[in-house]
Amino acid sequence: MNSALQARIDALFTDLAGRSAPGLVVGVLQAGEVLHAKGYGMADLSQLTPLKADSVLRIASVSKQFTVAAALLLERQGRLSQQDDVRQHLPELGPWDLDGAVVRIEHLMRNTSGLPDMLELLRLGGVNLDLRVDRATLLQAMLRNRHLNFLPGSQFLYCNSGFALLGLIVERIAGQSLGELLQQQFFGPLGMRQTRMLVESDVALPRLASGYLPVPAEVGGGWRRAQHGFEHGGEGGMVSSVQDMLQWAAHLLRPAGAAPDVAADLMQAASLNGGEASPYARGLERSTLDGLACIGHGGLWPGFRTEFLLLPERELAVVVISNDGGHNPYKTAREIARLALDLPAPAAAAPEPALAGCWWNADSRQLLELSQQGGRLMAQQWGVNFEMQASADGRWLPLRGAYELQLLGLDGADRLRVQASRGRPHSLQRLAQRPPLPEGLAGDYHCADIATQWRIVPAAGGLALWAEGPLLKTVQAWTLQGLDGDTVELLSQGYWMQGRQLLQLERDGQGRVQALRVDTARIKGLRFERCS
Repeated sequence: MNSALQARIDALFTDLAGRSAPGLVVGVLQAGEVLHAKGYGMADLSQLTPLKADSVLRIASVSKQFTVAAALLLERQGRLSQQDDVRQHLPELGPWDLDGAVVRIEHLMRNTSGLPDMLELLRLGGVNLDLRVDRATLLQAMLRNRHLNFLPGSQFLYCNSGFALLGLIVERIAGQSLGELLQQQFFGPLGMRQTRMLVESDVALPRLASGYLPVPAEVGGGWRRAQHGFEHGGEGGMVSSVQDMLQWAAHLLRPAGAAPDVAADLMQAASLNGGEASPYARGLERSTLDGLACIGHGGLWPGFRTEFLLLPERELAVVVISNDGGHNPYKTAREIARLALDLPAPAAAAPEPALAGCWWNADSRQLLELSQQGGRLMAQQWGVNFEMQASADGRWLPLRGAYELQLLGLDGADRLRVQASRGRPHSLQRLAQRPPLPEGLAGDYHCADIATQWRIVPAAGGLALWAEGPLLKTVQAWTLQGLDGDTVELLSQGYWMQGRQLLQLERDGQGRVQALRVDTARIKGLRFERCS
């Protein structure tokens, strides 16, 4: 252990000392040596159980690399190929709505499949993460869908569906559960005793921390226990400890002979069909920190947030797992990496007041809200709030993983230059005032891909939307706001966070609305046909 580094890390979390609050567990490893492993805050507020290095927490999407590792192992055994059409192993899938489209196993690993995200497919039918949903129901949601967001391999777009299907393919080929395979091949040999697949949401485990969400100060403050009812699979079902994740990091940085060496395959860069570089490898994200190459992944689930960060050139690993849904481990892990490497903290920069506001571009379908909070520049897109950080060259970059939005600066008072999805820079226009909702929008709409009916009806002050999906009807109307003559924003009520979607109106020759094309963070162009 490095006492000087420990003291510097401890200083980051003095606000948690002596408090009854959830917190985080931090681990640092360099050149095979554990430099720091410690918990801050409480694992359970009702029992006042402290977080420790061996506390068990949900690591959510950090699980994806393990699902890929299992598939890579089967490929080495000659039991699958990354170039296999997924329907070879899951014949009940498809056909897709794009002619000639083939989704391959490699597309699932690299988030380039074009598949809509299963969580958002259900969300559009009114399902939130606190509802009890088993794996069979999640599979049915994916099998029902025929829509592809884009031609496979042409774009990167984060997708939980791909890893859920990859895990299912592994299980069908191996003839055992994904958790059992991983335990035999990786977790057992590497001594990862606290790591396992936890499919159900309500199973009690020794040392398993509870997840918490902050309660806004205006309604009393404090914490509430996070609720989550979805069963998990290859997309995010693992629980682990910081101690175990440091073991895994050590294996990736200096492969041990006890378990298969999959590091190079997991970290291998990818190019899209057009030759552009993708930010995603296989179950891991690629990024940089002060010019140093990084590889890693984040995890997000109600009440739990994780960051698994590797800097291979320096043989450094930083793991941060939090049971505070309001914490940002992505930011914390990078602060700790700088401490471990004696790198200077990024220079603080005050955002221009003129950046604040609502920004919109109809062609790129980008809607972005910016605000200043306590000297920080905060962004909101697709219902998710996140912090932006200034870079040395004047850009503002998001402090979150696998998100390619960059703010390039103002062009006059009412134009904001941005770059997103590795495209060319373009401008968003300030939306100073919301226009009224377009005429003729009320009516019933149906989407076969999600077996969902939407009813848009007059309501006080405008229109409201009621959703009826295959599992339930919404009990609270969703709100519609104007953006332009052919686009409206839909604010859907939800547990944990409010969803925001864009609805593009399709009109017939007489100008009547005949369909809605829906964009979310992870679904593009899903069509609702008008039926009344």
